[in-house]
Amino acid sequence: MTETALLGRRTAAEFLGTGALVAVVVGSGIQATKLSQDVGVQLLANSLATVFGLGVLIVLLGPVSGAHFNPAVTLAAWWTGRRAGTGPELREVAAYVPAQIAGAIGGSVLADAMFAEPLAAWSTHDRWAPHLWLGEVVATAGLILLILGLARVGRAHVAPVAVASFIGAAYWFTSSTSFANPAVTIGRAFTDTFAGIAPASVLPFIAAQLVGLAVGVALVAVLFGRPTPAAEDLVIPHADHHPAEAAR
Repeated sequence: MTETALLGRRTAAEFLGTGALVAVVVGSGIQATKLSQDVGVQLLANSLATVFGLGVLIVLLGPVSGAHFNPAVTLAAWWTGRRAGTGPELREVAAYVPAQIAGAIGGSVLADAMFAEPLAAWSTHDRWAPHLWLGEVVATAGLILLILGLARVGRAHVAPVAVASFIGAAYWFTSSTSFANPAVTIGRAFTDTFAGIAPASVLPFIAAQLVGLAVGVALVAVLFGRPTPAAEDLVIPHADHHPAEAAR
């Protein structure tokens, strides 16, 4: 298979995976509000569905694209692997990020359609406060530290459980309920339901996530040092990538 065809397949996996993830987040939020009036129960249902859905998606699509589903993860993989040539190339970043954003928007619209909600309705759920932005810094930094750290210590194979578990926990221990993903943040602006975020709140959240990305990469350098060529498969090893990775 040609490099162009392989990139197309990986990009399609990122589009589908991110879209499915947002459909799970938004759809489970809608279902939760229909079944319970208790906000705590709603958040519990939403977080559990996200944990299970994300874990399944990483297992299924990780071997194809690495299961980034997140521009922050893609950028972290590129930045930390750029010198050794073990991370994604710039052309892959340029393909992945738009696919992730488009997939997130599509997943939000799909979830609204499944529950007969207005399609692509701007959210009115304002999430504008410094403590929420701090929550996003913490959530994103933790996610990046976890993913890169697992790769550095040779335990990327446990990423489906570890990453899903972290996101589930971060729903509860961060003030923002852990978006930790620029694409997902954009996608959730397109639904005026439980999981939505008002368009005016999107840019500060993304800015906080980018700060968290930088913090996470810095923490990895402090805790694990420089990467070795054998320690940079993200999120889980996938064969159809660079020749050096395919041989591992």
